[in-house]
Amino acid sequence: MYNLVKKDLKLGVSPIFLVMPLLTGALMLIPAWIYVLVPLYFCWITVPNMFAGFKAQNDLLFTTMMPVTKRDMVKARVSVVVLLELLHIGIAMIFGIFTFLLYPDMIYYFFAPTLGFWGVCLAMFGIFNLVFIPMYYKTAYNYGKATFASIAAAMLFAGIAQWVGISNSNVADVFTGSRMDDMALQASILVAGIAIFAAFTAIAYRVGFNRFQKVEAQ
Repeated sequence: MYNLVKKDLKLGVSPIFLVMPLLTGALMLIPAWIYVLVPLYFCWITVPNMFAGFKAQNDLLFTTMMPVTKRDMVKARVSVVVLLELLHIGIAMIFGIFTFLLYPDMIYYFFAPTLGFWGVCLAMFGIFNLVFIPMYYKTAYNYGKATFASIAAAMLFAGIAQWVGISNSNVADVFTGSRMDDMALQASILVAGIAIFAAFTAIAYRVGFNRFQKVEAQ
């Protein structure tokens, strides 16, 4: 599987997608911006273009000719997606720290880049994976419908979460108010987000693998 991950990163993932986390992460430096949009750029730009590249290269046929199992093929592709997602989150978190240092007295109307906020973003990525991966592995070739549905699901979750964060005073207090500095609470939200991300991605992998077993490369 490790060699398949290397193959995807070297042949299937354009270098620009490894630079994208830096470019989109820098948007965290915009004062009081809608920061939930930052990880969504991965869904909007990286995933559709990356899987378009796999399709154009006829990667499915090429990979099935290699001495690898279908389980490893799915596991490697999911690992690449997760690696890029975590790269986007990790770099954006670093920029988020600089945002707090540069604007210590900033009044936030949308989510501030707290630990809890990153938990919400990880949950959003978990939802994206839960929709995209099983749909994609119906064919392991066509990605359009899977991309559209998963982006819609992620944006719906992000929109609802942000709306609740504005309209509900208790939630707003956690993400933009006095409880932003409650590290125990923020850490617990982050841990919950990590758990959701891990669970949804694991489920997506299992369902995707089961569907991929029925696919014949052409």
